[in-house]
Amino acid sequence: MGTVSSLGNNNNAFWENLIAGKSGISRITGFDVTDYPCKVGSQVKDFDPNEFMGPKEVRHNDPYTHYAVAAAKQAVEDSRLDIAHTNKERVGVIIGSGIGGLQTIQTQSERLHHLGPRKVSPFMIPALIVNIATGVVAIEVGAMGPSMTTVSACASGSHAIGVSLNHLRYGMADVMITGGSEASITALGYAGFCSMKAMSTSFNNTPEKSSRPFDAKRDGFVMGEGAGVLVLETLEHALARNAFIYCELIGYASTSDAYHITAPDPEGKGIEMCIKNALNDANVLPENVDYINAHGTSTLQNDKAETRALKSIFKENVLSIPVSSTKSMTGHLLGAAGGIEAAIIAKVIQKGEIPPTINYEEPDPECDLNYVPNKKIKKEVNIAMTNSIGFGGHNVSIIMKAYKAEDKKE
Repeated sequence: MGTVSSLGNNNNAFWENLIAGKSGISRITGFDVTDYPCKVGSQVKDFDPNEFMGPKEVRHNDPYTHYAVAAAKQAVEDSRLDIAHTNKERVGVIIGSGIGGLQTIQTQSERLHHLGPRKVSPFMIPALIVNIATGVVAIEVGAMGPSMTTVSACASGSHAIGVSLNHLRYGMADVMITGGSEASITALGYAGFCSMKAMSTSFNNTPEKSSRPFDAKRDGFVMGEGAGVLVLETLEHALARNAFIYCELIGYASTSDAYHITAPDPEGKGIEMCIKNALNDANVLPENVDYINAHGTSTLQNDKAETRALKSIFKENVLSIPVSSTKSMTGHLLGAAGGIEAAIIAKVIQKGEIPPTINYEEPDPECDLNYVPNKKIKKEVNIAMTNSIGFGGHNVSIIMKAYKAEDKKE
């Protein structure tokens, strides 16, 4: 796995800060927020794309591609996969993004307005299109297998992982480099989301308190940025090269609310069906799930709908299952959220530690599950699940399981 986020630009820093319950959210520094209702975000800090790409490639690409390449190269290094000496045609790339090159759109629009059409960069189009991170990652690591991009708003990264899983299941590849990347903390992005009244505005003076999933005082999501990328491979391929295995990816499902372009079904029926289908795909009973990484955006409706769905699926066992929203610390990375959160549940399985939901201070009567408030807990986790919900009514659930070599011998 590879991660880039406000909590750190490598796996170790990210996990240590996450499990310690630290917030990566601060006042926006990239542009003047004086006239913006929301003035906080979960910004990537101290990141140098030149560590991962050549100067020309850095110059010609958007930050969302920089993050994707950095996370992908970290993931390949972490996997110890030697792509140059393997079957490149059997290594694929699917990186999801909800928006793509938003900074490029903003910058080049300003150039058009102030300098005229001849001053618009010839690299504008390839830098902004949503599939280009996948293309650049494939070029940078030399992967020649299946290559595409998933675009489903905040479910994009999770869709990428699920589609990659099916590529492996169907024998279309041996290895898939997959996850999500986003760089939407821009003046234009904030103007749009603030206009929708979707973002937190009540905690501008205490940014670290602004993302508070399931808490009664939550008032909107907090924008995050970064990338999370995994290396998935068939068990046969992993064993043949003696790879370190974090866990198994055993279940994936995708559904639609068919309800509203931005609001979730208030009864949570779409995400409920998605969770049920993922459990069936994984051949796992609800009572065997040990941890849930919730979508938990800190918006009024989303948190209630997801809670209702979990209650409906897990019934009397629901209070015994730790449910945390790590967006309380990372903010909401939109199309990258699924990649980051899949990496989190893999680490939870490996480490036996569950990250908290910070800022859970005043319970909401309609959000009354075990949200791991404010401090991590230690627990052996055999099966973990993560949910993603996106504008347009897109739902994704992914299930992972501890890998036990002895089970494979039986």
